[in-house]
Amino acid sequence: MEENLRQLSNGVTKIIKIALFGPESTGKTTLAKQLAEYYKTEWVREYAREYLQEKWDANQQICDVNDMLPIAYGQTKLENESALIANNYLFCDTNLLVTKVFSEVYYDYCDPLLDQAAREHEYDFFFLTDIDVPWEKDDLRDRPEERESVFAIFKQSLIDNKKPFVILSGDKKLRLKKAVAIVNDLTKAKEMGLSSLDFIQIYEKGVSLKNIQQQLGFFRNGITKSNLVGPATLFNGILKLSENDFRIKADYFDENKSSLKMEKFVPASGAATRMFKFLIAFLNEFDFENESINAYINRKKDTELSVFIVGLEKFPFFKAVDKKLREEFIDFELLHRDYKNYYFIKLLLSPDYFGFSNKPKAILPFHRYKTHIVTPVEQHLNECVHYANSNSKSNLHFTVTESHLAQFKKTISAFKGKLEKKSGIAIHVSYSCQNENTDTLAVDFENNPFRDENGKLFFRPGGHGALIENLNNLDADIIFIKNIDNVIRNNIEKIALYKKALAGILLGLQQQVFKYLHAIDAEEIQQEESEEILLFLQEKLNIRVSNSFYELSFENKIIEIRTILNRPMRVCGMVKNEGEAGGGPFWVKDEKGSITLQIVESSQVDLSDDNQRGILNASTHFNPVDLVCGIKNYKKEKFDLTKFVDHNSGFVVEKTTFGRAIKSYELPGLWNGAMSKWMTVFVQVPLLAFNPVKTVNDLLKPAHQL
Repeated sequence: MEENLRQLSNGVTKIIKIALFGPESTGKTTLAKQLAEYYKTEWVREYAREYLQEKWDANQQICDVNDMLPIAYGQTKLENESALIANNYLFCDTNLLVTKVFSEVYYDYCDPLLDQAAREHEYDFFFLTDIDVPWEKDDLRDRPEERESVFAIFKQSLIDNKKPFVILSGDKKLRLKKAVAIVNDLTKAKEMGLSSLDFIQIYEKGVSLKNIQQQLGFFRNGITKSNLVGPATLFNGILKLSENDFRIKADYFDENKSSLKMEKFVPASGAATRMFKFLIAFLNEFDFENESINAYINRKKDTELSVFIVGLEKFPFFKAVDKKLREEFIDFELLHRDYKNYYFIKLLLSPDYFGFSNKPKAILPFHRYKTHIVTPVEQHLNECVHYANSNSKSNLHFTVTESHLAQFKKTISAFKGKLEKKSGIAIHVSYSCQNENTDTLAVDFENNPFRDENGKLFFRPGGHGALIENLNNLDADIIFIKNIDNVIRNNIEKIALYKKALAGILLGLQQQVFKYLHAIDAEEIQQEESEEILLFLQEKLNIRVSNSFYELSFENKIIEIRTILNRPMRVCGMVKNEGEAGGGPFWVKDEKGSITLQIVESSQVDLSDDNQRGILNASTHFNPVDLVCGIKNYKKEKFDLTKFVDHNSGFVVEKTTFGRAIKSYELPGLWNGAMSKWMTVFVQVPLLAFNPVKTVNDLLKPAHQL
């Protein structure tokens, strides 16, 4: 490159260079001055303006192609001089890439020296200034009618040269505010060792840089484990009700629900891949030509496959797959039994046929009745009209993967009308997808950001804890939460009874909490009433105030009580632990010494600590994800649920991607850390309430059969 076009490198100047980029009269100079003033540093003026103004003033001559290189020389000189005296940042009103674009637009030619220099000059970031500001005419500006096409050329130039940029729109004040926020975040990203292209990827994804920083800290320093005090057990954190008590609570709910809006919330975005994991492995590893299925089962000790084959005809999808097999194989009856079973599994999973492993679990056939086959989605609609209804209306919300949305709608539309006619209840179904900005950064085993084959940062979905944002967007007084696969074939009336009873408990507790809060607002609480509230907190909500509470003045005690009471509430059904993997109810001490009820996963416990492991093993109950939630306060205002998350209670998991082992961070679980600061009540419910389908063989259990 010619010496006069050589740019001082950032390695020499140790500053962050920001280039203002865009067509004429789009506010570049104004913004460059504003940013330089804000950061108390230098800005580089546009050399072409003074150069061409002098040419016009002297001879009334306008710019031509021969002016491009002299302009480039002058611009490079100005930038290099400013870079030597800049304070941390340098804001360039223009740069050689602008000169290159103008040369090509006006003269359909760019000098090779200018072209090379323009491509090689480096900037940490580009602000592409939008054309949404008024055109200001002067001696050097023309073609206002071509602003849109010229802007498109500028934008494409940044894309073609892989430059990190953001379009700045709006008035001067708004542009400055946005630019300052970006420059500040870019600076943090650089300090974290991330590149400008990394930063723009994070920015465009909408992920908070603060969250990225926190996640990298978790990978490098570990996540603090839960401090278990003891398992929650019957009469010690878990409420036990008789069958009559359940009916009384359910009746209370029915009597008080007319003024309330109900919603059922079902996390349903998962594909069914795990459900068929052992069958996928079989298709990949079975030596079709040289071994029998029985030999494979013995070789792999695959009891799941054995159970699947023995129970084949009991599956709700058996008849459909069997019919298709007979259509595909004219001599089907003559095939060896192993071939029949092999091709059955192949058709079941193949994308060209049933493709069950790639479909959402929600729309697979789960239950066979005499006249029809039912999916989990249909079962949830049926449950919804039985307990999540008020004034002949029922609301059901599914979180889905965007690519599966059409399949959900198709399945529901075929069933919804019939159910509405039969029940007399209008069902409103809504959907949401997990926000992309809740995805988390993956790292390698040296805790460095993991990159894909194109060198880009690799993000993974943040787990079901991300759904706290979806839940936060709902507007309902009472929300029932239940997993998509936790449905049963019969006993809908009993299921409805238990769900309504949990809601009745919630309403009763809320009524008392709201009464206390209104009294506090009216300044009606005296010493005697405050002692009553403390007793209520301990006996009904299992909340134990810390010893320091009693050292506070009476006024500060009331403030603390108000804070404790003014939170979202959840009533959680718990079943007896029968060895299922997953979370359970525990008494947990936080970093401030407060002891609360929490649902804790085994991965949150320090298993190397004998005491903690002993408490975990002493657990008597299991979390079936059967929750009823109150997300509005005593003034009928929605809580911001994101403010009640324990951000230090996520999970680090190991995964494989692109054939490489990585570590991934999962956000605090929806019913774990994402709800850790809620008021929590645990209630024992019958085992009938917990019948998930984690593998396809679970469909052979009594709850899913006749």
